Amino acid sequence: MVKARRIQRLPAFGIAALVLCLVQILGASGAFAFAASFVWCPDGSPNFQLTDVPQGTTMLQFAMTDLDRPGFHHGGGTVGYRGQPVVPCGAFSTGFIGPSPPQGEVHTYEFTIQALRPNSALLATTTARRKFPD
Repeated sequence: MVKARRIQRLPAFGIAALVLCLVQILGASGAFAFAASFVWCPDGSPNFQLTDVPQGTTMLQFAMTDLDRPGFHHGGGTVGYRGQPVVPCGAFSTGFIGPSPPQGEVHTYEFTIQALRPNSALLATTTARRKFPD
């Protein structure tokens, strides 16, 4: 006769500890990425809406790429982050060249956005795309 093995169950606090460890590990690796979307302002700068920005973020670094002409350097900017859900039009004071496709063309632009700690360590990265003109 084969004896059935008794399966021990983790106590509730053990499961909670395991889940907390997974959240810490996945969160530290950026697996829980934040999200961003944007609209173009009349001056060609972006107005960003942010969600789920990682805790501990003190700076957001933005870089724009024209996916139709990736060799053109558009730059971006870095802004301080204090929990605000919006990065408004004109937030990049220098180092940013707005969308400028040739007359009659529509290009797709992508922003890569990095959430940074006070020591500039990377917490998470996300991207947001939009056509111009849209």
